[in-house]
Amino acid sequence: MTRAVLSIGSNLGDRLAHLQLVVDALGADVIGVSPVYQTAPWGPVPQSDYLNAVVIAQGREPREWLEVAHGLEQSAQRVRAERWGPRTLDVDVISCRQDVDDTAVASEILSEDVELTLPHPRAHERAFVLVPWLALDPEAALTVEGRLRPVAELVAGLSEAERADVRRVDDTLTGPAA
Repeated sequence: MTRAVLSIGSNLGDRLAHLQLVVDALGADVIGVSPVYQTAPWGPVPQSDYLNAVVIAQGREPREWLEVAHGLEQSAQRVRAERWGPRTLDVDVISCRQDVDDTAVASEILSEDVELTLPHPRAHERAFVLVPWLALDPEAALTVEGRLRPVAELVAGLSEAERADVRRVDDTLTGPAA
């Protein structure tokens, strides 16, 4: 089984409810949920701002995480009409690590599969992924070009304008009851 970092976003309909759908559906598999951020859209298509967050969950294999992500998007009636277009829900598998016991170090799973590239090939460029992830896990790291790099370093390497486009909001997502 693996531990996955999932980036979730919505800019259509009840954006917060779409994000909460993910947390609720993952239930007891959720380890942590980042604060919610409002972010400018990424890409060339004019559209409304997104709400974004990061969820860390455990209990499935990488391909299962992708299937869950697609199922959640379908539950939110996502339509894939335009690349980088507006969406009710976007769930991306950013990174997966092998679950390990207390005596071993977790290793990131790397995949160049056409359907599931791990880590996500553009995650290191996207403030809307990195900023919430760093808020949730200050020790987070991501493999970029074959080298494990701290997410804090990746965030620091983004332009000030990109970082400024990711604004924390007062809305919160409710994780599973303890």
